[in-house]
Amino acid sequence: MLWRHLRRRPIWWLVGVALVLASLAFVRPLDHDESQYVAATLLARHGLIYRDFAYLQTPLQPLLFAPFVGARAFIELRLFNALLAAGCIGFVYAASRRAGASQRNALLAAGLLACCDSFLFGAAVARNDMLPACLFAAALWLMVMQAEGRGAAGRAVAIGLLLSATTAAKLSYALPALVYGGLALTDHRHRPGWLLLGAVPPALLVAATWAGAPAAFAFDVLRFPTAAPEQYYAIHAAGKLGVPGRALDILKFLALGPALLASLVVLADFRRRSRLAVMLDVMIVAGLIAAILPAPTWRQYLLVMILPLFVRLSLTPTLQRPARGLRIAAAVFVVAGLVPSTIALVEAVRTRPPVFAAIAYSGALRSTMDRLHVTGPIATLSPQLIAPTERPIDPRFATGPFFFRSNGLLSSDDERRFTLISRANAAAQLWRCPPAAIVTGGEAGWTSGDYRLDAALAAIARRQGWTATAVPATPFTLFLPPSHR
Repeated sequence: MLWRHLRRRPIWWLVGVALVLASLAFVRPLDHDESQYVAATLLARHGLIYRDFAYLQTPLQPLLFAPFVGARAFIELRLFNALLAAGCIGFVYAASRRAGASQRNALLAAGLLACCDSFLFGAAVARNDMLPACLFAAALWLMVMQAEGRGAAGRAVAIGLLLSATTAAKLSYALPALVYGGLALTDHRHRPGWLLLGAVPPALLVAATWAGAPAAFAFDVLRFPTAAPEQYYAIHAAGKLGVPGRALDILKFLALGPALLASLVVLADFRRRSRLAVMLDVMIVAGLIAAILPAPTWRQYLLVMILPLFVRLSLTPTLQRPARGLRIAAAVFVVAGLVPSTIALVEAVRTRPPVFAAIAYSGALRSTMDRLHVTGPIATLSPQLIAPTERPIDPRFATGPFFFRSNGLLSSDDERRFTLISRANAAAQLWRCPPAAIVTGGEAGWTSGDYRLDAALAAIARRQGWTATAVPATPFTLFLPPSHR
């Protein structure tokens, strides 16, 4: 009965998915990856990206979201991502239907996508995964229409705009965008000239941010994302950088959900040579390459691959009449994909949701700052937790722990020029231009952070004579400079 109702009114299915994803945004554990995205969005309200603060991605997301966030930016960005994830599901369903899949198959494909941990993780945290994914899913829907129709100029402009915007939000989407551009050159049904015209506005946005601070842009967007992870993981987990380790990670993350099984089903259907199937197969391969290029490989990188994968899955005959063994395997993989989110839900019920803990901790921190008359910028490796205190974030710490933990990537002069602070130069820079306060403890175990970085920052503050004040009922310690009265 319920299944028949959902098939008649898929919009209610999508609303239900959106509510579930929004709920997961409150229970998924805090991740220190969220620090730079929250900080950049808040700092973009009053400063110029790359020139006034560092951001280790292409610029679209903080510029787009900055007008809509405030003191609850951490929660707001999580909820934005949950809504964008629901949009992904809707566009995958729409693309599948437009490609010729039955309503049943389109719903199944979209539902299986929603059971992948790589998708659920990106949907529940304040990172930059879901904005480009939703834009890419919308582009896929229009690409399917373009491949199946006469190739409308307006649709080509929209596809170019969406694909260019995905790259302006996350650089890993550049490869699929370029691959589709290459396909358009071989099949003029895709209207390459109009496609290029649509790509211009986001490209101009990126060019403008580059022109404002070309050296900082080159370091933040191009050099740091490759040099810093290799430097860090060469010391702490060298196996994740090699080909075997990365291949194992790809298989592991695909297996946390039905994406691995979907890949095998689509591979078995590779003989299908329709124009549309070939286009989707090429986009899957481009997405896989884009996912494995960064080192190390993480689950959220697979989004660029699995979106076209599940559209393609909806077209396979196997999905129409799956064998019993395939249904059992699908159930096992679905359960595997839901396990991390289920664990987070159970843990949230057993204790309290991490977001509520963050709100309570930030409230206690704000009260302590009020009592001690702290009013200026706050230096911290967890800037996502400072917004509720209504104090500004020290822009030198906009990247959270990520640049701080690097070693020797920039000279001390370039760090000052690019508005960054590394652990090696922190003492000198904090002495030369002290913030109003330093807050440690956000990396100390209740997020996915590294407590050793917090300990290093705290040790620097103590050596310089800063006064430590424990924030009651929180993991935070507030350090005030010797000049504070």
